[in-house]
Amino acid sequence: MATSALRLEGVDAFYGDSHVLQNVSFELGEARMLGLLGRNGAGKSTCMNVGMGLLAARRGAVSVFGEDVTKLSPELIAARGVALVPQGRRIFRSLTVRENLLVAGRKPDAGSKHAPKHAPWTMDTVFAMFPRLKERTSQMAAHLSGGEQQMLAIGRALMGNPRVLLMDEPSEGLAPQIVAEVMATIRKLKESGLSIVLVEQNPNLVFDVADDIVILNTGGVAVVSTPAALRQDDALLRQHLGVF
Repeated sequence: MATSALRLEGVDAFYGDSHVLQNVSFELGEARMLGLLGRNGAGKSTCMNVGMGLLAARRGAVSVFGEDVTKLSPELIAARGVALVPQGRRIFRSLTVRENLLVAGRKPDAGSKHAPKHAPWTMDTVFAMFPRLKERTSQMAAHLSGGEQQMLAIGRALMGNPRVLLMDEPSEGLAPQIVAEVMATIRKLKESGLSIVLVEQNPNLVFDVADDIVILNTGGVAVVSTPAALRQDDALLRQHLGVF
């Protein structure tokens, strides 16, 4: 039986009185990439926040590799191997590149069941993935380009040595050439054995890299499918995404 790296089961979530997620269920397979699609306001970022423990589920359950993390704090969920690359990057603008990475560093316990299967991420391996960050080690993060800030946000998440990586619109606001670089990086991360949830506005970017697709519509799961199947169903994509 395939291992579920991350599972949301019957999740309801609210912002104040606003019922944002309604009975949402989906699962991310181990070493797989799940593309999470939907119009603005469909609940994609809310799913990421619930998975990371930044927003408590009112009902339902969240599990990581079979362990219930529904009521755990973000810090404890991170310790179990989940990291978030947030929408808008949210780097520490007043810190240098090096300081941004150091503050997020967490060494995995080699004997722990929460340790990643791939080689641990260190400052050196992050710089090998993103040579431009190495060139700007002592530069304030606020002075980086948008693409460099996105690289830093990804690198900062990797410094926590996650097993599950939640990526919330990593291509947002980037030039096409930089988007291509970021997507190439995401492919490499998947190949390293990470289990990844990728939230994106552009379905074609997701179709090129994801194994599985979940489409949200008005706070609920509308479609569970594969990129190959969805490419052949323009009507379904128009219905739920307003594209094609």
